[in-house]
Amino acid sequence: MRFLTAGESHGPKLTTIVDGIPSNMKINIDQINEELTRRQGGYGRGRRMKIEKDKVNITAGVRFGLTLGSPICLELINDDHTHWLKIMSPYEIDDNEEVKRQIHKPRPGHADLVGGMKYNHRDLRNVLERSSARETAARVVVGAICKQLLAKLDIHLYSRVVQIGKIKDENKYTVEEYRDNQDLNDIRFLSDQYVEEVHQLIDETKKNGDSLGGIVEVVVDGLIPTIGSYTQFDKKMDAHIADRIMSINAFKGVEFGDGFEMANMFGSEVQDPINYNKENGFNRDTNHLGGLEGGMTNGMPLVIRAVMKPIPTLYKPLNSVDIHTKEPYKAQLERSDSCAVPAASIVCEHMVAIALTEMILEEFQSNEINQLIDNYNRFKEWIKTY
Repeated sequence: MRFLTAGESHGPKLTTIVDGIPSNMKINIDQINEELTRRQGGYGRGRRMKIEKDKVNITAGVRFGLTLGSPICLELINDDHTHWLKIMSPYEIDDNEEVKRQIHKPRPGHADLVGGMKYNHRDLRNVLERSSARETAARVVVGAICKQLLAKLDIHLYSRVVQIGKIKDENKYTVEEYRDNQDLNDIRFLSDQYVEEVHQLIDETKKNGDSLGGIVEVVVDGLIPTIGSYTQFDKKMDAHIADRIMSINAFKGVEFGDGFEMANMFGSEVQDPINYNKENGFNRDTNHLGGLEGGMTNGMPLVIRAVMKPIPTLYKPLNSVDIHTKEPYKAQLERSDSCAVPAASIVCEHMVAIALTEMILEEFQSNEINQLIDNYNRFKEWIKTY
């Protein structure tokens, strides 16, 4: 499976082409739209979320609700584009026509300056429009399709926010609690006990013209052992997942299982002892490694955490330089969120779904969805006999 996205943040639409989804798979459009709604939620989002009401439109690759096996084309209309018709016009303009809302003062922490250098843009809006996190809506559409495919294999993904700013949920939860409580509140903590404190922190941060980051977690239940491979570096499942997560805007680190805490532990504390029973075959009582050994799934739930830096667009902007005059200025202001960690947890969940689907479709190559299900389930039963 492969996919491409196209579109600018304030352009007419976001377009996605997904290739490699097996034929005859039922696509539930309502479920895709529900995932888009989840992405748009979360306390601390900016005003734009009141403008955009994302609904997917499928223009190719699906007929009568079933995939054809050919590329699937999906679109998301940018409702805010009506306010940007002249600014984001694809058509040539008169040399004397003034272009409004140009960006000459790059924002530290964004792609503005380096992107302008790379593509020789003198109006940095050409960079920020594409580098905007608005593009992740298109990836959620792809991930939503992948989640529907994975569900047919009895694989399910859940996500939560572990930390916003210095407020951290240290509690341990069962897979069932992830499933039942992941959308319990607008900060996506699994417990309501943190809501008031986090709301207050976000409000104070926004009032101060600053922003917040945090840690998100994705748990995957139902995976069989052996997905991924130790035979080549680029076939390792954890490497593939990390690659996909690190492509998300503002994400700066990934860990699996006990992750960076392992630096404080002995080897005897980190490994997960193996046991066996006739009903389920090989299994483990602990999951310090987060469901991965040697670059492969081991049958335990995947546990993945990732850190998102505070959003670099600040309402009290940092020092910058005008790229035209080379004079010092404060960085340009753009509409932004003060905290997007809850929304980012949804994006992370969908990027993990994409990574898993890519690997599974590579290992169980099938042109048609029922062939895929049959191939996967046969191998799932065989594994129990090993």
